[in-house]
Amino acid sequence: MRSRVVVFVGAGLLLAAVSAWAHHAFAAEFDAKKPVHLTGVVTKLELVNPHAWIYIDVKDASGQVSSWAVEAGASPNIMMRRGFTKASLPAGSEVIVDGYRAKDGSLKASGSNLTYADGRTVFIGSTGAEGPPPSADKK
Repeated sequence: MRSRVVVFVGAGLLLAAVSAWAHHAFAAEFDAKKPVHLTGVVTKLELVNPHAWIYIDVKDASGQVSSWAVEAGASPNIMMRRGFTKASLPAGSEVIVDGYRAKDGSLKASGSNLTYADGRTVFIGSTGAEGPPPSADKK
């Protein structure tokens, strides 16, 4: 009986460790010293835990298109509480996203603000400890 308890406790600790490892801090992946300002067209929105993802195609000055993945710092639940749903951002929507680039130089960013074509702005960043340092938001 005692060995079963040890196995259950061990399995619980292992699952908790995996969950904690999977949810990273902002500084582990993104660079607060590398702000990005992306103007593009939404190709996909994923409201998945632990963070929502917005995929946009960005055209540079030469006309070349690059596909960016923008992680919302907030969870889908928090995004919905802010009034942001899947219907809020259909594919084909033109948006501007401000955020911070991935440390590895990939076309990924941690988003802080999303601006619609009509000028409305939605805060998509985190308000918790996993977000960028407060000084990073002062441009």
